[in-house]
Amino acid sequence: MKKVVIALGGNALQESGKPATAKAQLEVIRSTSTYIADIIEEGYQVSIAHGNGPQVGRIVLQNEAANHITPAMPFDVCGAMSQGMIGYHIQQALRDELKARKRNKPVVSLVTQVLVDQGDPAFYHPTKPIGPFYTKEEAERIKREKGYDMVEDAGRGFRRVVASPNPIKIVELDIVKNLVESDYIVVTVGGGGIPVIEKEDGKLYGAEAVIDKDLASERLAEDLDADILLILTAVDQVAINFGKPNQENLDHISVEEAYQYIGEGHFAQGSMLPKIKAAIKFAESKTGRQSIIASLSQGREALLGNSGTIIENIQNASCIAVL
Repeated sequence: MKKVVIALGGNALQESGKPATAKAQLEVIRSTSTYIADIIEEGYQVSIAHGNGPQVGRIVLQNEAANHITPAMPFDVCGAMSQGMIGYHIQQALRDELKARKRNKPVVSLVTQVLVDQGDPAFYHPTKPIGPFYTKEEAERIKREKGYDMVEDAGRGFRRVVASPNPIKIVELDIVKNLVESDYIVVTVGGGGIPVIEKEDGKLYGAEAVIDKDLASERLAEDLDADILLILTAVDQVAINFGKPNQENLDHISVEEAYQYIGEGHFAQGSMLPKIKAAIKFAESKTGRQSIIASLSQGREALLGNSGTIIENIQNASCIAVL
């Protein structure tokens, strides 16, 4: 049984143009669960990670709007709220879908902390988009009024950005491993995990940041000794010259080619770039490991080699062939 860590993108949790209600989110996640169940039925041992950018941003806005009535919660607590909310929806929807298929595998979501470095340069250069999209005029007003860092996000509008430090260690990893070994489907490092800093007294303290979910998923995949990191997003394949007349979709690329395309500026900071970086890191981490980037609806087909983009360390694979 191959181990797969699935990293769910925003389109797996919330549909563009639909209201950002709990009911609408659950409906989308129920649809998402059918695709995950397809993968489980192929015999893969699945663990699930997910993003939280839109959700945590909205929770922060709700806290700010109501702070004259009740104290606003700090950013790390808002992250925990989003992790619990999304995890609850995934575990409920996926349980129901598997039960309908007469596959009664247990599903559990675990509120997960992820250790980051207090000195990470990311704390001084916010890059992680959160919350809703704004027009340029709205973004400028919010920046003036609240002092937020606002940037244009991959041609889709302007969003607030916060610090996005690198994940160092999953605090609850031993618990995650025990659950996976007991054949649970675990939803973990949701939203990249709640970022925490370990101080000299050994205690953990929440940080005002959002860890990139793709990098956290990669950390999880390495730690679980997974065979495949499957990053599900809104496009069928990775492409170079994206959106241009000479766009070229990629079926299978080496780590070296991926580095080359990054250097040529083919991948946007707020969308495909972190996915490619996570895919490279996992493919390089151990001989035989593969990263796959594919659309949500084509996840099963991507694992079967019929869709998506495979990123692997061809050099290592060649060494094995020679030996």
